[in-house]
Amino acid sequence: MINFPQGKINLGLNIIAKRPDGYHNLETCFYPVGLTDILEIIPAQETSFAHSGLVVSGSAEENLCLKAYRVLKNDFGMGNVNMHLHKIIPMGAGLGGGSSDGAATLLMLNEIFELNISKTELEKYASLLGSDCAFFIGNEAKFAEGRGEILSPIELNLKNLFLVLVKPDVHISTAEAYAKIELSKPEHTIPQILKLPVQQWKNHLVNDFEKNIFRKYPVIGSIKEKFYSLGAVYASMTGSGAAVYGIFEKPIDLKSEFSGFFYWGEVLK
Repeated sequence: MINFPQGKINLGLNIIAKRPDGYHNLETCFYPVGLTDILEIIPAQETSFAHSGLVVSGSAEENLCLKAYRVLKNDFGMGNVNMHLHKIIPMGAGLGGGSSDGAATLLMLNEIFELNISKTELEKYASLLGSDCAFFIGNEAKFAEGRGEILSPIELNLKNLFLVLVKPDVHISTAEAYAKIELSKPEHTIPQILKLPVQQWKNHLVNDFEKNIFRKYPVIGSIKEKFYSLGAVYASMTGSGAAVYGIFEKPIDLKSEFSGFFYWGEVLK
């Protein structure tokens, strides 16, 4: 079986409070994008994991695909599988590629072994893998709270707008992003702001990670500024990572403007 785990962008990201468990409470809107990895899983005599494409950091044992397999095997005693991940979504970018791979693994194993696990239960298993993994079970726009695992529906239509993603050769770990974060409680919630026309988001919708990340890595902030100079109606760093996206009213080819950087463009659905 082959699956195409999608990436995501964050529309706004407010870090609200530090939690007793060491995590942070946040609010954000997760929005799926068409940039995908490729994951193949087939039954096998012995369980194995291999990867190609972009270099995957960490050992195979730490990969969320294998972790997802173990989480289900502990409860359902499944058979063995061969997994091959072709990595396209860059890591340390805030695009959720690893989390998406883990969630896709849960979905695929549920189908391959006919486990009949409900979507709600799959989201619970996904939350064991990472804070934003549960989002990728449904893969539709959601308002996220808590660590990112508390999801609720949100009305949002970006259809036919054009998205450009750019990532410089910078990797930002989650720990690094949170190291000097300043807590904030915004005047307006993200769902309230997202009800405004996208042309008005620039003055209201913020990502709290940007301030420190832009200071440490000016190249990331310069990408956002360049998007606006090229006509973006909204631009932001996504999540806690190094990728920046620009939203344009019409398709535009900016690849030559960002030579040497990872680049992706698509019409939003």
